[in-house]
Amino acid sequence: MKLNIGIEASRNKSGGARAHIIGIIKSFDDNLLREKINKVHVWSYTELLNILPNKDWLIKHNVKESEKPILQQLWWQYNKLPIELIENKIDILLNTAASSVCRFKPAVTMSRDMLSYEKGEMKRFGVSIQRLRLIVLKLVQNYSLKKSTASIFLTNYAANTIQKSTGKIKNVKIIPHGVSDNFRVKTNRGKWESTKNNVKCIYVSNVEFYKHQWNVATAISNLRKNGYNISIDFVGGGAGRALNKYKKIISQIENNKAFINHFEFVSHDKLPLYYNDKDIIIFASSCENMPNTLIEGMCTGLPIACSDRGPMQEVLKNGGVYFDPEDIISIEKSIKTIINNDTLRSFISNRSKELSQQYSWSRCSFETFSYLCQIFHEYKEKRN
Repeated sequence: MKLNIGIEASRNKSGGARAHIIGIIKSFDDNLLREKINKVHVWSYTELLNILPNKDWLIKHNVKESEKPILQQLWWQYNKLPIELIENKIDILLNTAASSVCRFKPAVTMSRDMLSYEKGEMKRFGVSIQRLRLIVLKLVQNYSLKKSTASIFLTNYAANTIQKSTGKIKNVKIIPHGVSDNFRVKTNRGKWESTKNNVKCIYVSNVEFYKHQWNVATAISNLRKNGYNISIDFVGGGAGRALNKYKKIISQIENNKAFINHFEFVSHDKLPLYYNDKDIIIFASSCENMPNTLIEGMCTGLPIACSDRGPMQEVLKNGGVYFDPEDIISIEKSIKTIINNDTLRSFISNRSKELSQQYSWSRCSFETFSYLCQIFHEYKEKRN
């Protein structure tokens, strides 16, 4: 029996969520299509559907409610989507967000959000609407993950941490995202002398409380005061209180415009260009489900100074120098170590690029669709 697979991607609007759908569809294994799968149906919004390739096996469903307020989106997901799935003879559904309220079975639900599950992270938001939203999101995600036939997590760290809240989930698969090949750009791969003049750093991430850009900026400023000719580009937008805090601290740094550059939103396909002339990547997040921008940075082969929190050490392993993202002195030391140690710098550059090879969309796509087929057959066997 060849399956009709449904993918619910109506709210996949973040860079990582969009890249995931595009990646697994464009890298779909035709052998699976011939052997196990009949059609793949994707429910999403116009912009994302237009990016997906036109294939005989791919059926696109435009969800008009995607552009409406969140309550209308959830109402569609809860009431209308199950009917559409049955009408299209869908055998198994992939929910690409754990906040799904769709009641269809069998279903495999992905977990990609982590902020609600990390101790201490939500406290950064104080008493706010955003914190309330995260609390509600956690309750919805717990319900969705527990009620699903199976779940997909992006890292072992995420699976272990989230199941402390949900309780043990019976069917779990770890399937990391892939990375687009355009991030495998040509760089200096850390091949420069410790006496190099003007070390250029880059930190790619939206400005958020748990991203700690202000600590990185202060560390760079301190290094300059200690004689290092060093600069940094922050790449990524931001909003609200976190962005205000970032701007306030940057404004207090003496002569900041000489060595701190901030680029607002940059489209995902243009990001690789920002790595071309850089020497060090800095990644200072304290909360990640899977650190996509870290893995994209690993593809460049540039040496990485990295946060020691969350799943970062699971992903980067011995391919970077770690620091405490809330300790400015720790950040400074990690950057100095990379600058001053030629041998270590060369090793971590080669090691991180080597580790990045496992993060391909073809691998992610094959594992995802194979798992969907496996869960469907296991579900049917139990019901027979």
